[in-house]
Amino acid sequence: MAKAEIKEPAAGKTALILIDMVNHLDFEGASDMEAAAKKAAERILLLRDEADRLGVPTVYVNDNFGQWHSERSKLVAHATGEGRPGREMVRRIAPRDNDFFVIKPQFSGFYATNLPVLLPKLGASRLVLTGIAADICVLFTAADAHMREYELWVPRDAVAGESERRTKWALEIMLNSMNAETRGTDEFSLKEWVGMA
Repeated sequence: MAKAEIKEPAAGKTALILIDMVNHLDFEGASDMEAAAKKAAERILLLRDEADRLGVPTVYVNDNFGQWHSERSKLVAHATGEGRPGREMVRRIAPRDNDFFVIKPQFSGFYATNLPVLLPKLGASRLVLTGIAADICVLFTAADAHMREYELWVPRDAVAGESERRTKWALEIMLNSMNAETRGTDEFSLKEWVGMA
């Protein structure tokens, strides 16, 4: 069985980040996000396939959902449990053995995690941020990445929030305050992003 190893520097100095996509969608406000999250997951899967072809590493950065003694397989099992609204989405988008997986205790993927150590090891200075929720965890991760001078692409069709209005608001902040690229995957490709490095 293959394990996540750093074999060579990230193509285009880029890492694809999936934020909180191992998600049971069983919390207050999740029902408002469910359809958008599942739609974003389809775009993320296409990005992940393209990342594989290009040599861009995939890094899952995921909330522990209060499972403080947990690790990747337990979080996946928790999210795919019987009756969980997100179970089918998680089954499709679950991390593979060669993907990196970082558990976060708070909103930002950088706060109290090993992400700040992993990204330089991967040779990544450019991030593609995807996932949920656009106006909380994606936004906080983007802010911390911006302060660390990472270049950002946050594809508008690969993130989701509780409402379209809140998602649009978050994307505007990332565009205007963090100089993030926010074009969707139908307008801009990972290949183009990698080629800009």
